Amino acid sequence: MTFFQLLMKRKELIPLVLFTSVAAGGASSFAVYSFWKTDVILDRKRNPEPWETVDPTIPQKLITINQQWKPIEELQKVQRATK
Repeated sequence: MTFFQLLMKRKELIPLVLFTSVAAGGASSFAVYSFWKTDVILDRKRNPEPWETVDPTIPQKLITINQQWKPIEELQKVQRATK
C-alpha cells in the first residue's frame, strides 16, 4: 500500500501530514536562511579576519556582559524638564 493510498483510506491523517510537512518546511527554510545571513561566517579560509571588513556605517550587534548602567545626565535633564 503506497503512502497516498493510506491517506485516502484514513482521511483523519491528512491534517497531521499537512501540519508536519509545513513545520518541516519552515524549519528547513529557516536553517537555509540562517546559513545565508551576512553576519554568520562559516568560511575561515577566504576571510580569516572578518572584523577588518566591517562597514562602520551599518549598525552592528554587540554583546556586553555585566554592564554597569549609569544614568545619562542629559537624559535626566530632559526628563526633569518634561515633568
